[in-house]
Amino acid sequence: MFLAGTTGFDYRNMTIAPDAAAQCTQALKNISEALCEAGSSLADIVRIRYILPDSDDFEPCWPTLRNAFADKPPAATMIIAGLYDPRMKIEIEVTAKISA
Repeated sequence: MFLAGTTGFDYRNMTIAPDAAAQCTQALKNISEALCEAGSSLADIVRIRYILPDSDDFEPCWPTLRNAFADKPPAATMIIAGLYDPRMKIEIEVTAKISA
């Protein structure tokens, strides 16, 4: 399963927190919910890409990421690039396996 363009928006309310750490937490929640609908979970992620406009925003995300992937960290890449909406501090793409 491929999930791309997942941001820190709370899509139910169309709100977004102002800081990268909160956006990272929400993005992982959005990813977790999508994976769950497909019969998968965060534990099934094998590849992850973090896209941030500002590299300084990555460090505040570490506690959330360590907590989410402590048992089995996926292969990861961080990319510095502009995002569509200037309020966005992080976008996350994942590749996850789905059990047949």
